[in-house]
Amino acid sequence: MAEIPTAAISRLVTYLRILEQLELQDVSRTSSTDLAERAGVTAFQVRKDLAYFGRFGTRGMGYTVPILKRELVRVLGLNRTWNVVIVGVGRLGQAIANYPGASDYQFQYVGLFDVNPDLIGTQVRGLTVQHLDTLRDFTQTQTVDMGFLAVPPDRAQDAAQSLADAGVKGILNFAPTVIQPRTTERPGHTDLSDEWRGVIVENVDFLAGMKRLAFYILNPHLKDAPTPEDPA
Repeated sequence: MAEIPTAAISRLVTYLRILEQLELQDVSRTSSTDLAERAGVTAFQVRKDLAYFGRFGTRGMGYTVPILKRELVRVLGLNRTWNVVIVGVGRLGQAIANYPGASDYQFQYVGLFDVNPDLIGTQVRGLTVQHLDTLRDFTQTQTVDMGFLAVPPDRAQDAAQSLADAGVKGILNFAPTVIQPRTTERPGHTDLSDEWRGVIVENVDFLAGMKRLAFYILNPHLKDAPTPEDPA
């Protein structure tokens, strides 16, 4: 499979959301032009993004909404259950835990962790908050695919390390700071430490998004232009 840009994966998520909305409206067929208009991209971009993963439509007839939705769910790995823990159960962590849409996409919260003694033992949505020190023991008996970090910036690195040490391979970081994987040094080389091999970190920085938004409101002409339509 060709190397797939990160932005293309983000657009697949958008296309899936649009297809879900179309299905709720009992729309059975769509086109790259229709998807493009709704997603704010070009029809060429839609076709290019989908082509990374196969052929899903019929030329001149477009896409069958339920079939394309099913295929995107498969491509994105949303046809299986993903077990998630949340590290940091303050206001943001509790808001994430209580968000109603996660289970619709097979994301299942299985554990909540914090270091605040006032929170240990309390319950959020049926889960008891446990001390972060117990995370590694927890993952010995419970499969954990992802960890969501909802901690202050100065705690994020240590919390991420705890997740990596516990064998969690996906980290969604809500803290406005960059996570630095632990490395080991050997003559002429710097390698990831064993616990960080295969760990994927995604950052969700609300403040950075607001800063970008402010810049583009003031400089709309500098926003990336859509890819030109292909002649086909």
